[in-house]
Amino acid sequence: MEGRDYTGAYNRRVSQPSDDPRQTAAQSLRIDKWLWCARFFKSRSLAQEAVEGGHVQVNGERVKASRQVRAGDMLRITRERERYEVEVTGIPARRGPASEARGHYRETPESEAARAHARELDRLSAPVSSGRPDKRERRDLLRVLKRRE
Repeated sequence: MEGRDYTGAYNRRVSQPSDDPRQTAAQSLRIDKWLWCARFFKSRSLAQEAVEGGHVQVNGERVKASRQVRAGDMLRITRERERYEVEVTGIPARRGPASEARGHYRETPESEAARAHARELDRLSAPVSSGRPDKRERRDLLRVLKRRE
């Protein structure tokens, strides 16, 4: 039952929303809650911060955390150095296991290829220095430098 109609004040036809809140909840969900349920972020507050910081776009637009997401929406999610482009295929009823969460979205092939390429570049790049070398690292460096000479 979609909703119910009745005649209100001044004999005008008035439509009321459905009595069943689960029916409308199954069709849409807040973007921050959807991102949390789909396991893109560890907590809902992190998801909310990402949305408010402009790291999440729905159909190419920057949105607020209260924006309702529906099946068919395209999301662009930037998390640290990873960028996802996904299509919403379903609305989760709860935050379940990762295998269940993956069923609620489909990542575009371009996004998958770009993330694989970025991972390969990270793997091939030189390791990042943690700052000043400690005693053991310094001795290893001196050993390597003495062999070159």
